[in-house]
Amino acid sequence: MTAPKDTTMEPLVRLDHIHVRHKARSGGLLRRDAVHALTDASLEVRRGEILGLVGESGCGKSTLARVVTGLQRPTEGEVYFKGQDLWRMPAAERRTRFGASVGVIFQDPSTALNPRLSVSRILRDPLDVHGRGTQAERARRVEELLDLVGLPGHTMGALPGQLSGGQRQRVAIARALALEPELIVADEPTSALDVSVRAQILNLLVDLRSRLGLAMVFISHDVQTVRYLADRIAVLYLGRVVEEGRAAQVSGASRHPYTEALLSATPSLLERPERIVLHGPVPSATNPPSGCPFRTRCWKADDACATVFPAVSDGGDGHRWHCVHPQPAADTAAAV
Repeated sequence: MTAPKDTTMEPLVRLDHIHVRHKARSGGLLRRDAVHALTDASLEVRRGEILGLVGESGCGKSTLARVVTGLQRPTEGEVYFKGQDLWRMPAAERRTRFGASVGVIFQDPSTALNPRLSVSRILRDPLDVHGRGTQAERARRVEELLDLVGLPGHTMGALPGQLSGGQRQRVAIARALALEPELIVADEPTSALDVSVRAQILNLLVDLRSRLGLAMVFISHDVQTVRYLADRIAVLYLGRVVEEGRAAQVSGASRHPYTEALLSATPSLLERPERIVLHGPVPSATNPPSGCPFRTRCWKADDACATVFPAVSDGGDGHRWHCVHPQPAADTAAAV
């Protein structure tokens, strides 16, 4: 008799060689170009960890988030949830089993929450849609959610417009937690908030991960914020994952020149005082450069970079990068 397969060590979500291409009209009514939103992206989201996704606007972070949450079916490649191919699941199973296991926190709480619904109604909606518990149990769950995100009980009857930006984002976080998900995807959840409340929301997310054992995908263009929050970091450029590893490796011993440039753009008080200025625009996603997509702005680029996308290099302990001329290990290690 075959023993049942142990799935506890499998990643919660795994992306294998994901491509996402959109059709865009350009150069006339009859011409439709392909926008390469993601190209050959492979990532794992492990149980209980925070994976940070960083990169400039338009690099594919939000598209990758939509793939992880099942809102975007990839053009090519496979998405696995607990070892099962997500897009081979029956639609009903994908909606109930996977959909209830993933919560999403959007960038701007003022547009993510229905302005005509009270906070209690906003938090009850996921419970109503999925038929969770009795009416009394749903009411108790709403109270639990408010307490979980640090909101007083009197906010239950308030409309989103009567709350501050930080309170609205706490409501959005509570809604994402309503169905007790295993994974939270947070797409730039602090960028629309005042600086004074950003740290409060970040600390809340860290606390919730610790208390609830959540896995989290945290998306941001701010490497220093992700460095503080994440266990692992993946760096995207023009739809490609160019570097990935533990947060200390990527932020303190980065090997890809693009990662170095990102880090220099948001330096800490004690590290990386010299700014790396990238010249030239980001290439078009409809006509990406041959070879390494970063070569058109990279100070190290030569003819070898234009041939093919560089094969993965492995520095050990999960630190990987794609670069023909990586930053020297001795130099970057000294910065840790």
